Parts: sequence; structure tokens; C-alpha cells
Amino acid sequence: MNIAIITACPSGVANSILAAGLLEQASVKLGWNAKIECQSSVIESTTLSSSDIEQADAIIIAANTSVDTSRFVGKKVYQADIKAVTQDATAFLENAVQQATELVQATTLEAKTETSSGVKKIVAITACPTGVAHTFMAAEALEEEGKRRGHQIKVETRGSVGAKNQLTEQEIAEADLVIIAADIEVPLDRFNGKKMYRTKTGPALKKTSEEMEKAFEQATTYEHSGSASSAATEEKKGVYKHLMTGVSHMLPVVVAGGLIIALSFVFGIEAFKEEGTLAAALMNIGGGSAFALMIPVLAGFIAFSIADRPGLAPGLVGGMLASSTGAGFLGGIAAGFIAGYSAKLLAEKVSLPQSMEALKPILIIPFVGTLITGLAMVYIVGGPVAGIMTALTDFLNNMGSDSAVLLGIILGAMMCFDLGGPVNKAAYAFGVGLLASQTYAPMAAIMAAGMVPALGMGLATFIAKNKFEQSEREAGKASFVLGLCFISEGAIPFAAKDPMRVIPACMAGGALTGALSMLFGAQLMAPHGGLFVLLIPNAITPVLMYLVAIAAGTAVTGFGYAFLKGREDAKQVTA
Repeated sequence: MNIAIITACPSGVANSILAAGLLEQASVKLGWNAKIECQSSVIESTTLSSSDIEQADAIIIAANTSVDTSRFVGKKVYQADIKAVTQDATAFLENAVQQATELVQATTLEAKTETSSGVKKIVAITACPTGVAHTFMAAEALEEEGKRRGHQIKVETRGSVGAKNQLTEQEIAEADLVIIAADIEVPLDRFNGKKMYRTKTGPALKKTSEEMEKAFEQATTYEHSGSASSAATEEKKGVYKHLMTGVSHMLPVVVAGGLIIALSFVFGIEAFKEEGTLAAALMNIGGGSAFALMIPVLAGFIAFSIADRPGLAPGLVGGMLASSTGAGFLGGIAAGFIAGYSAKLLAEKVSLPQSMEALKPILIIPFVGTLITGLAMVYIVGGPVAGIMTALTDFLNNMGSDSAVLLGIILGAMMCFDLGGPVNKAAYAFGVGLLASQTYAPMAAIMAAGMVPALGMGLATFIAKNKFEQSEREAGKASFVLGLCFISEGAIPFAAKDPMRVIPACMAGGALTGALSMLFGAQLMAPHGGLFVLLIPNAITPVLMYLVAIAAGTAVTGFGYAFLKGREDAKQVTA
């Protein structure tokens, strides 16, 4: 018997190819001669010729998307959902031939997909606290998954260099779905009235397919309000997200200030004390101005995350008071939350006549919110928190070698536990905050340990090549480069595939590096940049022992994972 088969699904990927393969095997089993047209977006498809159609005793269409049947008029045709093929392809073919009927006029099979019919237009935004790795890796993962499913997708990245690949008004208007994968606050007013699904960069990167399925199933219509109150409840924003929003906006100020301070040391460690010199000017720019803005920016954008623009002014003022009273980054965090929730409460509870409602965000909330925050910082929060900060700073600066090593172990292990996740970011925020108190050792340990996972995975793929596939070895090269840049997320592909061995190996190496960095008394002026910070004289001290700490941790992680990745893995790769 001669048959012609057409398989098709909306994305032209999984179902279409799978069904074609099953039906081909079934036709061979039955001894039938089958010509197959697999409508796919990823493999080259052979279209049924006029001769194939003419010679076929039956035309069998397995599809859950529309198929043009005009060319089959006058032939015996059987149409069914593509899912029926997976149950029993042989029985499906036998039943199809028996029930095929002559096609009088062209018809189409209605699309029956789990989430959508046909090609959808998707727009997305990705953003993470540092605006470096997770932002762009999540964007790439979403783009690949969207294209794999046959949809049109565009992702705007809101990274450390600002918004890139920005969405236009027309693209947003035409979009069927909006996906927001962000760990920090991003402006959403332009998506008012659109179907929106919110997640974080971690799931978007590591569980992309699942998240896109959830996006189609769980997306709800987004309604933007003038204040952030309803949005905050709807989006289930938490303390961590507010804190990371503040840290992400503070980070460029800290990096710039730290590097400029390091530049002033080029002329001598105490050269800045001489008035009128370039060293003094650099110290004034970096320490007197940039570092002075750290705490106000942190507090201001924590408040912004909570209450939108009305919270910014109270937060900035509260942060300045935290800085001037000596409350440091702990006081700045407290000021940000006091200002944010005060502004949010005022936005929700204060009712004004309609004619005066416009005054709330520009007059009432900033004035009352700033007053509440300022008084709270001066009379309640400032003094006690300043005492805590002084005690913490004195402890860190005067700790013995045993305590320093223990702190280094804890911070190093935290940096390697979830590779850019909440634990990693908590350790990082701790180190960045201490820079405002001229405490530089924890930041050195944190950056050194954060480089270890990606460097270690790169080393493992080099020393145990036979245990890794070619794609993994290529990923290892990229991971090593990312590690040099202090982007620990380079190890994520390995951790996602083999977490039970990758994570312990990374934590062991990171803990060792953190301990050695603290033991050697390493200090880091800038909180990012990896080994490229070495290009700035005195940004890292002592350089040689700092490199020894990083190399030791990298060796432990690299050799450790190469050993843990046992022989059975090698057999699977070479099979």
C-alpha cells in the first residue's frame, strides 16, 4: 500500500519531528510504502510531490495546526490530532487507512496547542542586580526557547550599561505576551493592559521551557497605577528584591569611586593628603564624592522599589542622614525601607479631593515621607545603628587571623553556593556595604571566591577532556574567561547539569580562596572587574598573594570536579 503522510505542529519542532519518525517506523513495520512531509522549522522538509500524492492510496494528516489540503481534493484523506500518533503509531495508521474518506473541498484542522495557536509575538525584559551575567544569559535563553517554539520574541536587557535592544511602542502594542524576568524593579507602565508573566532571571535561565509554559498559562492582564501600591501586592515583591534594587543602582557609584581612589594611590599611599595635587583631586572625586553618594543612592532606590518615584526623595534624604550620622550601609538599608513604606502608606491611605490628587506624588508624599524618615533616622535609628556599625567595623579591622579565616570561609562558600542567586548576592552586598566604612578585606575575599566557580569549571574541562563532550569543553573555555571577569555565572551550565558534584566542588574552592585572601590580608578597592582590576595600580593589595589565593581555590574546584566526574560519565561521552 502506498500512503502519503503530513505531520505539523505550531512550532515545527518536537511534535512534528517525533510524529514523523514514529509513523515512518510504523509504515515499515506494516510493509507499506510511505512518503512523509514533516513541516518543521529546524530540519529540511521534503514536500510531497504531485506524483507522491497521485500514487497514494490514502493521505494521512497528523497535525495540531492548520494544514493546506487544497492539493488533496479528490483523494482519500484522514485527519487527526498529532497526539494520537504517540499512543500507538501502527494502530493509528491502520485506523487512518480504514477511515479515510474522499476529500470534496479543502478543509483545515483547527490548531489544538497547550498554550497557543499559531505564532505568537512575545516581548520580554531581563534585569539582575549587577546587570552583567544573569541579565544577558536569561535573555539569550528566552530568545532561544521562543524561537525553538516558532514564536517571534524580542528581549530588552536592562544591564549595567543601561537598556539595550529596547522595545518600541509598536512592538509592545502588537505583543501577545509580556515576560518580565527581573530580580530588581523595572518600569512597567508601558505594559498597561497587556498579558504579563513575572519571574526571576534564575528560573528564566535554568528552567526556560517550564517558565515559558507558565507564561502562557498563568499570564494576567497588568494594570498600572500611579503609585506602586497595587503593583507591589500583585507582583509579590519582597524585601530581597527591594534591597537588590538599591544595590544595583549603588554599584556603578561604588565601582567608579573605588577605581578612582585606587588611581590616587598611584602617586603614593598618602599622596592625596597634599592639597592641590592630582592625587588629592582624585581622592576627592572618588572618596569625597562618589563614596559619599553610596548610602544615599542605596537608600533612595530601595525606597523607589517599594513606592515608585514618590519614595525616592525620602530615601535619598534618609540615606544622607545615615551617612552623616555614621550609621553606614546598615543605616542606609533601614532608611530605604522606612522611606519606602512611609511613602507607600501615604499613597494608599491619604485621600484628597480629585482637584488636589495630583499634588500627592510631587508635594504631599515627598514632604511628609521625608519628614517621617528624617526624624526616625535622627531620633530613633541613627544612633543605635551607628553604634552597631562602629562595633562591626572595629571587629573586622581588628579581628585575629582565626576569625578572619573563618569569615573568609563563610563568605567564600556563600559566593559559590548558588552562583549569582540570593545567597551569593547577600554576601556580595555585605562586602560592598563595608567599602563605605573603609573596610576592604571582605570585598577582596568575596571577589576572589566569586571567580573560582567559573575558573574551576574551565580548568576541569581542560585537565579531564575525555570526561566532557565537545560542547562542554567549549563552554569550559567561555567559563574560564567569565571567571577572569568575576562572573561566577559562567559555571551555571555545569551546575544545572550536575549540581550534586559541581556545587560542592565550587564551594570547597571558594571557601579556600576566601580563607587565604583574609589570611593574606588582601584588600580590594573596587567591587567588580575581576583580574582586570589589576590594571589599576594598588586597586588590589598584595597582588601576588591574592593571585595565589585565587589559583589555589581554582585548583581545588577544577581538580575536585574532574575527579568527582567519574568514569561512568566518560563512558557516556565516548559511547
